[in-house]
Amino acid sequence: MFYRAIKAGLKNKMLDIIAPSRFYWEQPGHCPCCDRDTVFVARHQWLRDQFQCTNCWCIPRERALMVTIEKHFPNWKALSIHESSPIDKGASKKLKDNCRHYTVSQYFPNDPFGSLVNGVHNEDLEAQTFADESFDLVITQDVFEHLYAPAKAFKEIARTLKKGGAHIFTVPIINRFQPTEVWASKGAHGEPVFLKDPEWHANPVDAKGSPVTIHWGYDIVDFIKVHSGLTTSIEYIDDLSKGIRAEFREVLVSKKM
Repeated sequence: MFYRAIKAGLKNKMLDIIAPSRFYWEQPGHCPCCDRDTVFVARHQWLRDQFQCTNCWCIPRERALMVTIEKHFPNWKALSIHESSPIDKGASKKLKDNCRHYTVSQYFPNDPFGSLVNGVHNEDLEAQTFADESFDLVITQDVFEHLYAPAKAFKEIARTLKKGGAHIFTVPIINRFQPTEVWASKGAHGEPVFLKDPEWHANPVDAKGSPVTIHWGYDIVDFIKVHSGLTTSIEYIDDLSKGIRAEFREVLVSKKM
């Protein structure tokens, strides 16, 4: 509830940056996404979405993701990477601009899966058209709280990963030490049927937004193992010099042994 309420009250990021009356906090440092010295500025106490790099406007979870990728796969520029549902900034932009074998996909339910839509692969993460062992890395950012069948998606990601590869991703672990809760199921016509208070997050390719379908707990690690065989660790980074401090900043690394 708190997470949804804070997100609903956020203002336009440019207005937040330029409005001096909304000053909350700033911190000099070096951004892992644009690789530049910068000042990280927040205009709201909800740092997860508001603690931005003033060069590239990335946010803490994007910076934490990039630090984690470079820690576990320092040769990422030479790897084959699939990123689902990226946006054109932050870690996504750095991966796109620097990885020669970077594949991007989005979810366009009204078009054939496996086709290209404006040059972008149309993929359902729960039933992908990619061949087995296609990628060294699969990247998702705040996607798995919006899936109706995450077990299928984790299994599909494991199928498309090469041995030694990994799914590196962010997802808000709202429930933390409490059990994971299903928040919505899929209706007969594809609409969300909320089991609890309706929640929606912004979606860059759908003006309606994306329904929240699940509130994950730390038991996500066991869930992934059971349904995909991948071994998952959770990176929890707190580094102000890189602008990484916020709520729900965990990065998960699921490796295919």
